[in-house]
Amino acid sequence: MKRAVFLDRDGTINVEKDYLYRIADFEFIAGVPEAIKILNRAGIMVIVVTNQSGVARGYYTEDDVEILHRHIASELERTGAYIDAWLFCPHHPSGRDSYALPCNCRKPLPGMLKEASRRYNIDLHNSAMIGDKRADIEAGLAAGCRTILVRTGYGREEEPHVSHQAIVFDDLLSAVKCIV
Repeated sequence: MKRAVFLDRDGTINVEKDYLYRIADFEFIAGVPEAIKILNRAGIMVIVVTNQSGVARGYYTEDDVEILHRHIASELERTGAYIDAWLFCPHHPSGRDSYALPCNCRKPLPGMLKEASRRYNIDLHNSAMIGDKRADIEAGLAAGCRTILVRTGYGREEEPHVSHQAIVFDDLLSAVKCIV
């Protein structure tokens, strides 16, 4: 089985901007491309798992999310880094139409991590979930992963409310250097 690092997107990979979907608004957090390249070189799968409730709320479409992910992948490629897989949850309880349905993919539930494990033969117990919110940490714990909170995005605000089982780092690069 493979080892993976699951990454939240907003506030972990990119600067937090409410309901980000426009390429023009995308900005990497400092050190992120280097961190992802370190994971790639170590042979650790990198999988993004992100809640995208803006789809359920009608702010943007699933296609918009995928277009932004292709842009991020292209920007990473310029630095020699890559994401192995992108998973996102478009649902929200107060969403519209079919997006309002109950799901098991919206973090803090572990559905996206478990789906990635099934698809890519990932050993969740030897993998890690890194994010800037309590929901990321809870999803990782529920899936059986090691968990890391980064202080970027909402991380500083969330830190007092996160399980003591989570390790805390200032940013993704410092977390990855510790993992590898």
